[in-house]
Amino acid sequence: MAAISFRVLMSVALVLAIVSRNVEAQSAAAPAPSPTSDGTSIDQGIAYILMLVALVLTYLIHPLDASSFYTF
Repeated sequence: MAAISFRVLMSVALVLAIVSRNVEAQSAAAPAPSPTSDGTSIDQGIAYILMLVALVLTYLIHPLDASSFYTF
């Protein structure tokens, strides 16, 4: 009886091993194509940097410009 259950167990294990490999092989999806940059994101990044520089310069120059009116 033990020999029969061992053979059944080994048969089931073999079938599961074969099936699990087939399932893994079929579940692999094709890799997605890499995104291509059309330059829009680069242009937007440069625009943000230029706006930040303009904002900083505005706040640096504005106090100097406003203080000259109060000195006289």
